[in-house]
Amino acid sequence: MPIKLPSVRDADVKGKRVLLRVDFNVLFSDGKVEDLYRIKRTIPTIEYLSQKGAKVIIISHLSPGKNGSLASVAKYLNSIEKSFPLGFIKATDLSLIAESLNGMKDGDAVMLENIRLQDGEERNDVNFARRLAELGDIYVNEAFSVSHRKHASIVGLPEFLPSYVGFLFEEEVKGLQSAFLPEHPFLLLLGGVKAETKLGVIDRFLGIADKIFIGGALANNFLQAKGMDIGSSVLSENIPVEKYISNEKIYFPTDVRKKNGKIYDIGERAVEEILSLVQEARFILWSGPMGNIEEGDFDKGTKIIAEAIANSKAKTIAGGGDTVAVINEMGILDKFSFVSTAGGAMLEFLASGTLPGIEAILRTKN
Repeated sequence: MPIKLPSVRDADVKGKRVLLRVDFNVLFSDGKVEDLYRIKRTIPTIEYLSQKGAKVIIISHLSPGKNGSLASVAKYLNSIEKSFPLGFIKATDLSLIAESLNGMKDGDAVMLENIRLQDGEERNDVNFARRLAELGDIYVNEAFSVSHRKHASIVGLPEFLPSYVGFLFEEEVKGLQSAFLPEHPFLLLLGGVKAETKLGVIDRFLGIADKIFIGGALANNFLQAKGMDIGSSVLSENIPVEKYISNEKIYFPTDVRKKNGKIYDIGERAVEEILSLVQEARFILWSGPMGNIEEGDFDKGTKIIAEAIANSKAKTIAGGGDTVAVINEMGILDKFSFVSTAGGAMLEFLASGTLPGIEAILRTKN
């Protein structure tokens, strides 16, 4: 059953303060944002709210080690985006923020400082969420990519404000839900690391996908159980490998490329096998590279596969930070039917069919 979420299109925003939760948690260096993909996908919602006369108050976070302040991101956005001027409020005290917002006019947009500098954000402290909600009249979630987090700005704010989702959020839900009713043959490709985060996806799609290929570091536990010498390659803990290696739907690399006793990429035979599976498929869902894409030419297998998927006649969905980075670098984003801006949230949504941020919006009383 498709999820029906209240859309920002249904909200009367003129003259209203709109708390817009986005995910601008981007890499930033040498005065430039390194990956604009997620930001570009968010801008249409900001433009819409501004043009409709809302006072747009943008909330985002930065992970530790990425800069600490969103001031640089706001400055860079102002240098590339001319459809709306973007102010920035450096203060983190909510009373001072409230004072700074008093001068906003209809159509204005401001960005608040890194929300994770607030003590109550990651704890989803109810008092903090209530005080944060007092800054606005309406809440819009445009941060699908962090909506698997039970944080105040994701699940707390909808308890206190009429709540909606933005255009990108709607696209994410619609695009990923198509994987639950796919055309066949359906190929699921999973790579990268953190097997524990992807087992739920495998379990969910065992009854939906026709074939599942597991590569990247994700495959190491299974390759070891099948008798391959994996050397000192990274392993995940507590993986019930027997459950999966005996399933005829699931494929693993037949050969690998090593460096210093560690597996760094899939081998040529494995690449050929995946290309054969891609050619047969009418629906392909892909998350996670097949090799260590940051090291030497160990992105080779992943890039060959990305090109094949992009040029296939199948409906194609891709997601995950590293996966998107590869296809973005290759200039083939527009050749995929849908590319998700999310990583962990995409996997959780695919595994469970919902997210804490979605459930919070569904509970809101508009």
